[in-house]
Amino acid sequence: MITKRIIPCLDVKDGRVVKGVNFAGLGDVASPVELAEYYSGAGADELVFYDITASAEGRRLFTDILTETARRVFIPLTVGGGINTTADFERVLGCGADKVSVNSGAIKNPSLVREAARLYGDQCVVLSADVKRVDGVFRVFAKGGRENTSMEAVEWIKRCVDMGAGEIVLNSIDTDGVKNGFDLEMLDAVCRAVSVPVIASGGAGSIDHFIELFKTLDGVDAGLAASIFHFGEVKIRDLKESMAKAGIPARL
Repeated sequence: MITKRIIPCLDVKDGRVVKGVNFAGLGDVASPVELAEYYSGAGADELVFYDITASAEGRRLFTDILTETARRVFIPLTVGGGINTTADFERVLGCGADKVSVNSGAIKNPSLVREAARLYGDQCVVLSADVKRVDGVFRVFAKGGRENTSMEAVEWIKRCVDMGAGEIVLNSIDTDGVKNGFDLEMLDAVCRAVSVPVIASGGAGSIDHFIELFKTLDGVDAGLAASIFHFGEVKIRDLKESMAKAGIPARL
């Protein structure tokens, strides 16, 4: 049985890990390098590393912090932020990333997904979708949740999978940082539409939320969270032990 992955997320702004609520009100947390190294030794299955303002500020993702992070951690590292061309994929992979996450870059140029998958393989291309309900419809947002694209989210995600995206990180803006649980309705809609791994992001506030996620939606492959791990509210080892007791396969 395939184990369910637990993935801390490092949102980086100006060289520091930050965390907010509903993609706003960002507060300083820690050094990304030190935090990544801690999670690597604490039982995390993977890490996701986002330069959250690169796209909005129209610049490339910084590489010095990424290179040092990759040098110190020994679990898969997915990196995103300001990924607009295959050259960006090449640069980030060259800095030590295992997978590259694309969001706004794919919205601007959907063929980027197809071209990157052709060059580096589907398993390397991760579509990160920031989604929010607008008048009851799941809509895709760009530039770190700042810009409503008006695209219906499930159809957009299906299109990108058809072009070669090998994994989906579904970020619910509605539940992000609120800690009331994952957005099960939104996740269920995406899991029903695609056959690639889906990572749930946004809303985790307790161990029980992860248990609920995996018990309710077998199609979800991983749970991603930030602040509850950053501030020690949930220890990854405790979470995995609780998952195992609940019959959810986890790497202990």
